[in-house]
Amino acid sequence: MTKLQIFLEIATEAALAGGQVLQEYLGKLEDAIIEKQRPGDLVTAADKASEVVILEILRRHFPEHSILAEESGKLGNQENEYLWAIDPLDGTTNYAHQYPFFAVSIGLLINGVPQVGVIYDPFHNELFRAAQDLGATLNRRPIKVSQTSELSKSLLVSGFAYDRRETSDNNYAEFCHLTHLTQGVRRSGSASLDLAHVACGRLDGYWERGLSPWDITAGVILLQEAGGKVSAYDNTPLKIESGRILATNGYIHNSLSQELQNIPPLSSYISKSLRDG
Repeated sequence: MTKLQIFLEIATEAALAGGQVLQEYLGKLEDAIIEKQRPGDLVTAADKASEVVILEILRRHFPEHSILAEESGKLGNQENEYLWAIDPLDGTTNYAHQYPFFAVSIGLLINGVPQVGVIYDPFHNELFRAAQDLGATLNRRPIKVSQTSELSKSLLVSGFAYDRRETSDNNYAEFCHLTHLTQGVRRSGSASLDLAHVACGRLDGYWERGLSPWDITAGVILLQEAGGKVSAYDNTPLKIESGRILATNGYIHNSLSQELQNIPPLSSYISKSLRDG
């Protein structure tokens, strides 16, 4: 096997192991749910236990690699060309409420570029995998993005950052604007699964802000290998560390990018609702 194939297999092993932990804890957390610094930003015993299992597997196979994990932060030599970005439980709020939309996300950046990604939805037993030039799969079967070519016929997905209560830069206006222009906008609560669902054609586009590398690294390579496109909002190259992403099937990318750059203020929708009310 090539190096990337080896990395993909080990990432798969780690994701499946982490997912097994999440299944074991689901519905059994009781008081083991903690709110972090921002309201609504939760961590549970399951997050931590899943991360322990994932880290043990990755360190056993790749002790020299660097790691960026949601709960443990930076580990190892951060100057190493290999950086694993790990979210042991993406969709913690959903998980804490036993809402069945959460996943394990493990991505590998090589010299800052996403090249391997595994996203595992343990509740639905859906395993998304991809590596550079090796294609993208769902449960080992090839996947491709949708062919929706008009924004008006698209189904989009987005999310809201944890600091949405504290900043006007909170995505509410974009959500309203694009709901008016498309067949709908969904809000799932798991960035990795949003990207995975665009990759397999269930959704046509996704945008969000306030993200961390562990939220999107795996999803970026998955979507690219499925034929999709990722960028910054303004269609310039994506910077993983920016916290903002525009991801689509490629066909609606330019249109969605243009709309994101010309969003009216939220107050205009409120005024319209009052007039129509």
